[in-house]
Amino acid sequence: MATQIDKDACREAYNLVRDDNTDINWASFKYDGSTIVPGGQGTDYDEFKQQCTDDERLFGFVRITTGDAMSKRVKFTLITWIGENVSGLQRAKISTDKTLVKDIVQNFAKEFMISDVRELEEDYIRDELKKAGGANYDAQAE
Repeated sequence: MATQIDKDACREAYNLVRDDNTDINWASFKYDGSTIVPGGQGTDYDEFKQQCTDDERLFGFVRITTGDAMSKRVKFTLITWIGENVSGLQRAKISTDKTLVKDIVQNFAKEFMISDVRELEEDYIRDELKKAGGANYDAQAE
C-alpha cells in the first residue's frame, strides 16, 4: 500500500515548531501503518532523541538557536532517522516517503539522514547548522 500522510495534523505540528510564540522546538513524524502522522513534540531535544531507537524510522523537524557573539538566530533542520534494525525495504521506502514530509516541512537550513545515535548529539547538529549559516564572527575571538 502506498504511504499516505496526515497533512493537517503534520502541518499543525510543523507550525508549532516554527511559531516564535511557543516553546515547542521539535516535532517528530512517525509511521502508523502506511500513514505518516505526528509522533510527538516538545521543548527538550533529548525527548526527541529518545524516540530515535534502533527499530524506528521517523522524521524530525527541529528548531535550534545558532549564532555567534554578534548575532543569534534560529535555524531549522529536517532529520531523517533510520534505526540500525530497520529492514532494507523500509530503508528504501523512506527516501520516497520523505517527499510527502517535504510537502509540509518546507523551510529548513540543513537536512540530515542519520542512523548513528552519536550523530544526533545536539552540539553536532548545531555545529553543522552554524557551518551552513555563513558568517561566523566567533572566529575573531580564536
